[in-house]
Amino acid sequence: MPPTFAQLGVPESICRALASRGIETPFEIQAATIADALAGRDVSGRAPTGSGKTLAFGIPMVATLDPAHPKRPTGLILAPTRELADQIASELKSFAGDVRIGAVYGGVGYGPQLKQLRRGVDIVVACPGRLEDLIQRRDIDLSDVTYVVIDEADQMADMGFLPVVRRILDLTPDDRQTVMFSATLDGEVAKLAREYQHQPITHEVGDATPDITKAEHRFRRVDKTERLEVTANTVNEAGQAIVFCRTRHGADRVARQLGKHGINAAPIHGGHAQNRRTRSLDNFTKGKVQALVATDVAARGIHVDDVAAVIHFDPPADHKTYIHRSGRTARAGRNGVVVSLVQPDQIDDTRRLQSQLGFDLELSATNEIGPGSQSPTQRSKPANTRRRTNRGTKSNNGSNTGSARGSQSGSGQKTGGGQSKNSRPKRAKGSGQSANASAGSRRRQGGRRGPGNRSAS
Repeated sequence: MPPTFAQLGVPESICRALASRGIETPFEIQAATIADALAGRDVSGRAPTGSGKTLAFGIPMVATLDPAHPKRPTGLILAPTRELADQIASELKSFAGDVRIGAVYGGVGYGPQLKQLRRGVDIVVACPGRLEDLIQRRDIDLSDVTYVVIDEADQMADMGFLPVVRRILDLTPDDRQTVMFSATLDGEVAKLAREYQHQPITHEVGDATPDITKAEHRFRRVDKTERLEVTANTVNEAGQAIVFCRTRHGADRVARQLGKHGINAAPIHGGHAQNRRTRSLDNFTKGKVQALVATDVAARGIHVDDVAAVIHFDPPADHKTYIHRSGRTARAGRNGVVVSLVQPDQIDDTRRLQSQLGFDLELSATNEIGPGSQSPTQRSKPANTRRRTNRGTKSNNGSNTGSARGSQSGSGQKTGGGQSKNSRPKRAKGSGQSANASAGSRRRQGGRRGPGNRSAS
């Protein structure tokens, strides 16, 4: 039997708020990490998108934070995109009670964000760029931050945000608690953990990359002039879809042209104002929009489980992009279809892509729109789902992923470990509340306060 939230140490008030939404059994990543985070430990968690990471880091933060003074939050969550920051803030508000949540990100005016900071927020959910702007303007001070979460750290690395993230972390106290979640924990993400976490407990759940084998994959041979018709037919056949385009201009054009084919489509990309992006995503989530036409960067902030189809209108840059695009469908036990539109001059590149993915699929003609397409045969199967501690001990988990909240569970022995504090290289520590402080590893001084030892200020 998986543990309940109460058995993990979650306060009764939060348990009641979750139960009112039908959330009673922790998802696997939540069961793995919540107890350690509540105990004040630094945590590194690897789990795929859509696995319940927001509650995994949000519950311990809400449960343990001290109240904040105006412009001086005690909790900080860093997210790579505006959409994700909004989604995190909304999720936390659903169970936070009296804990005040605010979100800051670019693409909108400063006014409302400054107003909430002056009133005082306990937790700030922020995109790195706007947060650094606010720091430079002296509109926010991170000196009282005791708990930091870095969400989607791998996307932060891909988008070039890690230098800003380091500068921000250098402005927080040395004895803060640092929790990091990512789809991968290697490369730049591992380096960030070594520099800014103290003996973290590491938990790994699910596959290191999205499991795209659960979706049906179709590669359609098309002429350039046929792509819109095939896209419209696919949306009508499958249901709600995300259509990927290479450029912002292309996304706008495709959305307009799909409208002429009777498809209610909305573009979403970084060239749109935030309120328009929010409205498009909200309409898609509510089913008012059939197709969301997105660029790769904008799609990083989209976390919707009920996507029936992904359409590669323009080919992905590489096999990794194909995986991350395609991972938007067939999630949480649902079915999904991935359609790639291949023009004659793209056939050789597509063959190479299929080889890198381990697919053995034929290109089909455009008139084969029905359900007779193959599912991919992958030469290399994904590794078994497992949880790994940072000591290298691995344990298999036999629980299956359910299709809805309350059906996914997971637990297991969690052991501490990691690099000794004294073995980490010393780096120069920045001085003052300046966004240009020198990068440096935050080193622990003394013990950490557990949730039971934190007093209200």
